[in-house]
Amino acid sequence: MSYHARSLSHARCARLAAVPIVSLATNPKLDLYLFHRPALVDYAASLLSCRAQAEDVVQEAWLRFSSRDSVNAVIDQPVGYLYRIVRNLAFDLSRRDATERRQPDSDELLETLSDDKPGPEQQASTSAELRIVNAALAELPPRVQRAFAMHRLEGHTLQQIAATLNISVGLAHQLVHQALCHCADRLEQASG
Repeated sequence: MSYHARSLSHARCARLAAVPIVSLATNPKLDLYLFHRPALVDYAASLLSCRAQAEDVVQEAWLRFSSRDSVNAVIDQPVGYLYRIVRNLAFDLSRRDATERRQPDSDELLETLSDDKPGPEQQASTSAELRIVNAALAELPPRVQRAFAMHRLEGHTLQQIAATLNISVGLAHQLVHQALCHCADRLEQASG
């Protein structure tokens, strides 16, 4: 091919590149989307104040619009439907961005949170305290022990304790209080 023929070929390609692409597809949804795409991007950009996000939203809208099975449902107003998809996606993105702005360091915050499980020191301290409380309860009369166990360990009300032990509610309260005070005294003595 001669130089002249090559340059004519390049000129022809350049002219063809300048011609807008007209969809030859037989997909009316694609034709509709391509025709309205610039306006959809402008609409999304006005909602989001960011052209790049608007482009993403419109692309996602196309994916949703095109994946809709046209055999099962006929869309009466496809342009309005496209705008509605863009609007909903833009609002979803705005809400997601607002949530992320409220918690900008959420990943760092999660890393700083401590584990709920006690460490070895806390476990040892708790075990020692539990031994002291058990020893203190063993020093008490059986009726006081039973009232304490029913109230603090089994979750019974003072009325239920009184009915079970055949005592008054006031006495049930005194027995539970006596056990609590005795255990607290023993813990205080052990700590110093």
